[in-house]
Amino acid sequence: MSLTAGALMPAPPVRTGWVWTRGLRFAFVLVLVALVGGTAGYMLIEGWGPWDAFYMTVITVATVGYREVHTLTFAGEAFTVVLIFGGVGTAFYAATQLAAVVVEGGLHRRFEQRRVTHMLDELKDHFILCGYGRIGTIVAQELHQQRISFVVVERDAERMHGAINDGWVAVHADASDEEVLKRIGILRARGLIAAVGTDAENVYTVLTARVMRPDLFIIARVESDDAEPKLRRAGADRVISPYRIGAAHMAQTALRPAVVDFVQLATGSGHLDLSMEQVHVRGTSGLVGKSVVDAGIRQRFGVIVVAIRRTDGTMEFNPAPDSLIRAGDELVVLGRPASVKSLEETI
Repeated sequence: MSLTAGALMPAPPVRTGWVWTRGLRFAFVLVLVALVGGTAGYMLIEGWGPWDAFYMTVITVATVGYREVHTLTFAGEAFTVVLIFGGVGTAFYAATQLAAVVVEGGLHRRFEQRRVTHMLDELKDHFILCGYGRIGTIVAQELHQQRISFVVVERDAERMHGAINDGWVAVHADASDEEVLKRIGILRARGLIAAVGTDAENVYTVLTARVMRPDLFIIARVESDDAEPKLRRAGADRVISPYRIGAAHMAQTALRPAVVDFVQLATGSGHLDLSMEQVHVRGTSGLVGKSVVDAGIRQRFGVIVVAIRRTDGTMEFNPAPDSLIRAGDELVVLGRPASVKSLEETI
């Protein structure tokens, strides 16, 4: 389930929100003191019962003033005057604090935070996208087109609001903070993409994520060549250099434009008639132990097995018909999206 479209995640509560909460609590305490003090005062001065004393206090503080419950003595009248000045001022202060929270957006923000917190709690099998610069923006669009759930973590407030305006779930926080990663569901995540501004930030982010989830699939963006081994030592499964890939893509386009066009057609998210995907072979699959030709994948599902990635990381391109399919293999297949999905559900 994709939670990207239309989901908003405001920045964590700022200090003004905390001040509003403190003001409301203080106002509540003052009103409570006024009610308790007024009730006790009438009971001691006039000798009234608890309910009569409380009722007289409420109508006095609320400035309703229907009538006196009983005839007041001079001491009772003097106490009522004091209660009017103190209690009415307290009630006015409480009403002002409540109005400030409602009018200035504090209450709305708290409800919005609760709503998005509930959404984050339901996220699973999602990607954590760290950074929303030029690279992060493109990655988010690709994940959305592939209907993959993700959450953006961005420490720059302007970029974070840009992610919100684009319709993504976004948090304003440091991606290398363990509490932040835990809050956005790293223990339930499918993978993490580190695309923050500098190599040093990416190293810290990858290292933190790897310590928290040793089995998590982590991709990291690298700026300089000397940072690549550091990112791999920190725990990145894949290290991507946008400049190197961009240069190689330009060279391949110049030399083999037809091949590049085909790869873009097969892997691009904008084409609905062809899809190249990797399919995991479960241990319980009926294809385990069968050869490619005996499995009849092309005949049964209408997809082509382009390659097989073995559990030891080796890749067999254009596997021979007698190549055996083993548990844990990743089949790289090419075909229509519906056919590929049918294969995924079968194995």
